[in-house]
Amino acid sequence: MARACRRILLSLPTSAIARAVVEEIEPALQPGAIIIDTTTGDPHEMVAMGARLSKRGVGYVDATVGGSSRQVRAGEAIIMAGGNPDVLAQCADILEACSAQVFKVGPCGAGALMKLVFNLVLGLHRAVLAEGLTFAEACGIRAEDALAVLRAGPAFSRVMDIKGAKMLTGDFTPEARLSQHLKDVRLILATAKESGAQVPLSELHCRVLDELEREGLGGLDNSAVIKAFQKRE
Repeated sequence: MARACRRILLSLPTSAIARAVVEEIEPALQPGAIIIDTTTGDPHEMVAMGARLSKRGVGYVDATVGGSSRQVRAGEAIIMAGGNPDVLAQCADILEACSAQVFKVGPCGAGALMKLVFNLVLGLHRAVLAEGLTFAEACGIRAEDALAVLRAGPAFSRVMDIKGAKMLTGDFTPEARLSQHLKDVRLILATAKESGAQVPLSELHCRVLDELEREGLGGLDNSAVIKAFQKRE
């Protein structure tokens, strides 16, 4: 494949796995080839891969995806891309076919960094919605009514459209797994420590997700974060 294809798209669980794949196919990559890496991974790993491949005349784009697999299939996801502008231009048709909008956010690694920002806010939106719905029920308000009010007013977030019904019905069939988001939150905390950013809400979020993972719920959809706020026997 590396010998026959000029553009190769990767979508793997971690940047360490992506790096191992790139290292394995690297000898067969031809000058002018491009690796499009959609993995949510360590920005440092992605910067290093871009620099390494550049020495061989191979382009590298970290084209991280904002949205679940369902949203990608529906053409509703976005892409946050980092890389050389000329290389990005050569990937425009592929990136536009996979998403509703492509954001070019900087050099190699910038896509991965932006994905961490994206996931920080998105994950906290899910956790806040989960806490709000269980708070409503504890106060005697039906969660369905609370969700309808939240969706109608200034507290609205698209998480309510995407995950609200799953939280209400308890259908945690995975579209994006809780354990995968826990991996992302750990990356957020590591990056925040390096940069000096203050992320106290993400520190708390990590503890909440870690507890659910220890309870064996990591394979469920990330909307299962609501279980952290529900009374359990």
